[in-house]
Amino acid sequence: MDYDLIIIGSGPGGYVAAIRASQLKMKVAVVEKAELGGICLNWGCIPTKSLLKSAQVFEYITHAAEYGITIAGEAKPDFGAIISRSRGVADSMSKGIQFLFKKNNIVHIKGYGKLAGNNSVEVEDAEGSKKNYTAKNIIVATGARSKELPSLKQDGKKIIGYREAMTLPKQPGSMVVVGSGAIGSEFASFYQSIGTSVTLVEFLPRIVPNEDEEVSKQLERSFKKMKMKIMTDSSVESVDTSGEKCKVTVKTAKGTEVIETDIVFSAVGVSPNLENIGLEKTGVKTEKGKVTVDDFYRTTVPGVYAIGDIVHGPALAHVASAEGIICVEKMAGVETDPLDYNNIPACTYTNPEIASVGMTESAAREAGFEIRVGKFPFTASGKASAAGAKDGFIKLIFDSKYGELLGAHMIGANVTEMIAEIVVARKLETTAHELIKSVHPHPTMSEAIMEAAAAAYGEVIHI
Repeated sequence: MDYDLIIIGSGPGGYVAAIRASQLKMKVAVVEKAELGGICLNWGCIPTKSLLKSAQVFEYITHAAEYGITIAGEAKPDFGAIISRSRGVADSMSKGIQFLFKKNNIVHIKGYGKLAGNNSVEVEDAEGSKKNYTAKNIIVATGARSKELPSLKQDGKKIIGYREAMTLPKQPGSMVVVGSGAIGSEFASFYQSIGTSVTLVEFLPRIVPNEDEEVSKQLERSFKKMKMKIMTDSSVESVDTSGEKCKVTVKTAKGTEVIETDIVFSAVGVSPNLENIGLEKTGVKTEKGKVTVDDFYRTTVPGVYAIGDIVHGPALAHVASAEGIICVEKMAGVETDPLDYNNIPACTYTNPEIASVGMTESAAREAGFEIRVGKFPFTASGKASAAGAKDGFIKLIFDSKYGELLGAHMIGANVTEMIAEIVVARKLETTAHELIKSVHPHPTMSEAIMEAAAAAYGEVIHI
């Protein structure tokens, strides 16, 4: 065998699995045709946060007077510079993965990889030459791409996906964003913040539909405060791109509306990259469009594993990384536990941010729990008031019988940095009483967690 392990794909699942495998003394190679780091580092998680940071800085400047700062002249976003900075950040992170590969003696095989039978991977390079490599074990970590709907056929110019949204040659005056999940809402937040007139279209009754209902309502209020147009219970029927502007036909509960816009951004989800990766050659089984795996990511074929967006579970970077680590540890004979998919945090980096883990209030009630709900608004937070970031709240859901923390739902400034406390608390089976009695520093946004727990038991101090 050429290697102990070959991984197809270098995203946050693939590269993390490779590094952990190397730490466990495996001889590892990663097949990647594009930049190391996959979509997350190059076209997703990292560059979008760069864009959103630029939007936040611009918002601070335009509201400088509220903080007692006088700005001479009018502040304007330099769209080209914002995009350039974002690409620079992504490039730097990708180079960081190159360094980590060298540090851990991981071989990068450049090209398009696919399964080629038992213990074999075929790699086609940029010139079309093909070569087979063998390994005791193979992990498929090919990720996902932007999903396309028949009514939203992307042309890369007027109807775009997330890649084009990060590299547009000029800032559009107007944009229709279709889909209000994390990707759609984040881009809607970015573009609206820097002056593009955004219309956000969502098929379901509320935006960010996977979040707690109260979180959805708060984000809608915040978006409308930014002058963003929100259309829920609505679907895009067609887009006419023949003229200078796009004419978007949207079906709503009240009838049909035609919107003229410069750009239509499709953010209706992702599709796993399962085509042309040789699953049929090895007999790897799939179900409902994803690879079938066990608790340790073994497929139905011995020696072949799958992780990340191509297996069932949340399509999140940190999930793929966790799966990769568990997968190679089990492979190496290290004692490890299956991933608890009920304790996975979800973060959306809009303005305000959203973070959540566990059950929503409605899900807890539907599951038959008798619950206590504690909520603390940031309007009552000294730190939030000082920061000028009073939109949002912390909401905690407890089982009345045992005090178990069933779920947490946050919306506000920096809540994506606060959710990890809840993940650890749930991992350790922390109760409401223990949260209430854990002294939180003052003044911080995070003390709202303690206050929300206290609110659930009638002990809240500051509201």
